[in-house]
Amino acid sequence: MIRLLTDLLGVFSADIGIDLGTANTLVYVRGRGVVVNEPSVIAIEQISGRILAVGSPAKAMVGRTPQNIVAHRPLHDGVIADFDVVEQMLRYFISRVHPQTLFLPRPRVIVGIPSGVTEVEKRAVQEAAISAGARDAYLVEEPMAAAIGANMPIQDAVGNIIVDIGGGTTETAVISLGGVVLAHSVRIAGTELDQAIIDYMRAEHGLLIGERSAEACKIDVGSTRPFEGEGATIVRGRDLASRLPRSLEVSSGQIREAITPVVSEILNCVNTALESTPPELLADIMISGICLAGGGALLRGIESSIESVTGISAYVTERPLEAVAMGTGICLENIDLYRDVFVGDGVAAR
Repeated sequence: MIRLLTDLLGVFSADIGIDLGTANTLVYVRGRGVVVNEPSVIAIEQISGRILAVGSPAKAMVGRTPQNIVAHRPLHDGVIADFDVVEQMLRYFISRVHPQTLFLPRPRVIVGIPSGVTEVEKRAVQEAAISAGARDAYLVEEPMAAAIGANMPIQDAVGNIIVDIGGGTTETAVISLGGVVLAHSVRIAGTELDQAIIDYMRAEHGLLIGERSAEACKIDVGSTRPFEGEGATIVRGRDLASRLPRSLEVSSGQIREAITPVVSEILNCVNTALESTPPELLADIMISGICLAGGGALLRGIESSIESVTGISAYVTERPLEAVAMGTGICLENIDLYRDVFVGDGVAAR
């Protein structure tokens, strides 16, 4: 009876694909495309547990809240660190993309997850989606979803390789005949790039800056190698010696020096996957090239750095930030065609 009621409510709901990322959450609504792209941040009043803000408004509060309010990211390294908070965040996004009606939305949901997560972590994501209002919850590995979103010929008998550089993980996957032949992931990505800048400013300049300032610095002048028109940006923080505010001009070269160790780990992730790739698939990859997706793919020079290390051409997909979300959406639009790419069985609402 409960399942019948859930299915009836599902008639009034549009299916949803979710890229549940460490840095950002994107929501694809069937028939409408990507309609939400918000930071994976939630602000909560600690005493009452009341949600004050989700997404961009919550991110603006990071580092600026009074003691009774906490603004934090409930996902770390692409996996759930706080189940209850993630459930509330998912509930917010599901309700946001559905118009207010007399019926509670009960959409079918596909969620992108990192390829290296455990069975417990997979189950946690599905249960969070069901608790947030989904009638059915399916999982797809993020590299596979990104490859689908990048319109790669994943179902052909040829080798394809994609590198998804997200906020918490970097994942390299070799795909052929609709399946992942091999994958290698490291829990090093955009967040670690920001932390490397924070550590550099503290060690080299005695300046304490926040994660938002580090991220802005990375976007403004960050690169993996020298580029045309590179310059400098102003960073503001607290002087560790005087404890007073101080601003400092930093160059592209300095930021490049700061993030080089993290970039090296990302390049090693790609190399490790290639070293284990079967020769026939490797021959295909040498022709088609290495596809880059995720927010980290926007770091200047990352594709040329991968080319210099691997000897294989690399390119950034057209919409790298939306690749995973678009992939989950394509799976929604053609669910029978892509059912084999789902991780395990779906979970239905009870």
